Amino acid sequence: MYDLMALDGTKSTVDQAALDALDASLRGAVHHKGSREYDEARITWNSMFERFPGFVVRALGASDVQNAVNFVRDAGLAISVRSGGHQIAGHAVADDTVMLDLSHMRSVHVDPISKTARVAPGAVLGDVDRETQAHGLIVPTGINSTTGIAGLTLGGGFGWTTRKFGMTIDNLLSAEVVTADGAIVTASPNSHPDLFWAIRGGGGNFGVVTSFEFQLHDLGPEVLSGLIVHPIEKAPELMVEYAKIADTSPDELTVWSVMRKAPPLPFLPEEWHGREVLIFAACYSGGIEEGEKAVAALRALGDPIADVISPHRFTDWQSAFDPLLTPGARNYWKSHDFDSLSPEAIEGLLSGISQLPDPACEVFIAHVGGAMARVGADSTAYPQRSAHFIMNVHTRWEDPQKDTECIQWARDLYDRMQPHSTGSAYVNFMPEDEADHMAGAYGHNGERLAKVKAKYDPGNLFRINHNILPA
Repeated sequence: MYDLMALDGTKSTVDQAALDALDASLRGAVHHKGSREYDEARITWNSMFERFPGFVVRALGASDVQNAVNFVRDAGLAISVRSGGHQIAGHAVADDTVMLDLSHMRSVHVDPISKTARVAPGAVLGDVDRETQAHGLIVPTGINSTTGIAGLTLGGGFGWTTRKFGMTIDNLLSAEVVTADGAIVTASPNSHPDLFWAIRGGGGNFGVVTSFEFQLHDLGPEVLSGLIVHPIEKAPELMVEYAKIADTSPDELTVWSVMRKAPPLPFLPEEWHGREVLIFAACYSGGIEEGEKAVAALRALGDPIADVISPHRFTDWQSAFDPLLTPGARNYWKSHDFDSLSPEAIEGLLSGISQLPDPACEVFIAHVGGAMARVGADSTAYPQRSAHFIMNVHTRWEDPQKDTECIQWARDLYDRMQPHSTGSAYVNFMPEDEADHMAGAYGHNGERLAKVKAKYDPGNLFRINHNILPA
């Protein structure tokens, strides 16, 4: 007998015969505590979470997902869903639940004629980039190759190519979804359009996506990209100029700013290692020559410590920040949206950088807009479509003894920046303690999302997430 968490939060028991029957129905398998597969599945990117599900269902296809969903629903059990396991809030794994593990479903099939890709939910961005770049094509995604495509897409998805080609959800053509009643449906503009609207930003609240179909775009194999590093003391005036450049740049140019202690990068003089710096990270989604002209104003700012903007293979640029985002560290993020970067907001940011609690902590400011901003706020569940800046207080450390200090630093900076923010939020950057911020994440789309939730998951089976309650 197995003691598990029921959907209502009480305890429920499942006997071995029921688990054997579930296991026999799968192409994958059921894995129990003590097995290598169980431990592999429950370990996620953010080491803040040490949790032990009752057992793991490792799925290899949509039928496995369907059988697992039917099993937990009929038994009245709680379920968590893991794809890439990268989510900051750790919702992929929960104690004493059934954990549905999609991480071995990693296929990526590219059709270069139609410029589309069919991607399984366990794929990570590196998988997608390698397969699409083999044809000189891309899906607009995020900036870390180990991020899971499923979580990124369901929350919105933005990165270096968003201003040119839109968000990840803007390039989603259809999705195969297993809903709470065990049905396998296609969500698209012509089939279950309400569900298709909801999964583009509404997270995993409405079912388990077992396949994504994306529109692809021509780009690569090289892009003009790289870093410009300045002393942090020059940040007050440089950030003002950065905001002007960001707001007037062509859609092809994306520039993010990063404030942190300088890592020991080979192109930085050794005397700068470990000192606070301002980094401009730039990528041009177009021709190299046009890109050189577009970044000229950025490169002309100040007297940089280093400027390493040059042509790079797109796949290399997409994984350039991986060494700073390796799995196994402790992470706690806080995020705000800003319409603009006022001198007062910049001063608030810099006050936080002067008190960094760990060398791995940083604050980055992403600038979005362009194609993303030409989509209506109610066209997808993700509502914040204006050209704006997204702050991520990216708090990261190794020593559990520093938990209180690092988390408090992030919260203090978040509170300090609150008066400058729009009140909206990007759900993929929200930690697990921000349930009260869901209204900010979805704004006027929240009521419509609750109605779609009531239609496809009235019993709130899919609740271990940034949860949207059924209307």
